[in-house]
Amino acid sequence: MNSTMMKINTPRLATVAAAALAMACSPSSDARSTSASNANGDVSLVASDAVPAGAIRFTVAATGNAARYRVREQLMGKELPNDAIGETAEITGMITVDSTTGTLIPGQSKFVINTGALKSDSDRRDGFVRGRLLEATKYPTVEFVPTGVRGLTAAAAAASGPKTFELVGDLTVRGVTRPTTWKITAQQAPGRATGSASTKFTFADFTITPPRVPVLLSVADTIALEYDFTMSREQAKP
Repeated sequence: MNSTMMKINTPRLATVAAAALAMACSPSSDARSTSASNANGDVSLVASDAVPAGAIRFTVAATGNAARYRVREQLMGKELPNDAIGETAEITGMITVDSTTGTLIPGQSKFVINTGALKSDSDRRDGFVRGRLLEATKYPTVEFVPTGVRGLTAAAAAASGPKTFELVGDLTVRGVTRPTTWKITAQQAPGRATGSASTKFTFADFTITPPRVPVLLSVADTIALEYDFTMSREQAKP
């Protein structure tokens, strides 16, 4: 049985994850969906809305996205441990940055993952993860709200080629929110950005009880979350 997925304060992975990506892409636009903020500053996933003046927005593209959890387990009857992996392509979200400074715009960035759509190679595991570990009926999403970027200067972001940096923010799983740091590798392309993001945490970090079932001899305490992303770029119209 496996570990849990993330709960990003808005919904969910993964994940996946790039604030300075806005500076790393060319000016063409191909956004499929966006998010808007309400009066309380919370990000709500809605139909496409105007990008704030002076901003660049990256939204999760219609294809090319996958969020997953990865946990090392030892099953009865197996000689060696293996990674239990559950994955979903049901990810929505965006990240919005100031076009001049590249800093995040508060209330305009968030990612959401549908925990009920996580699928591994075992229906039994999936039922346990969704029902017992993540309580997907009560907490249907994992959410991540980015708050800052580390290790990426404006000059480095504008340069061509791959980029590595960290994205920090608040991850929410099962109603519990914790600060989280994601390691990002990104690549620029005309009108979009692609790459991967990853982070790790323990069951205890989100008050999750590790699985205890007869078929499962042991499970690692560390849960890895991964997000392979493709994001479309949209800039505020003059």
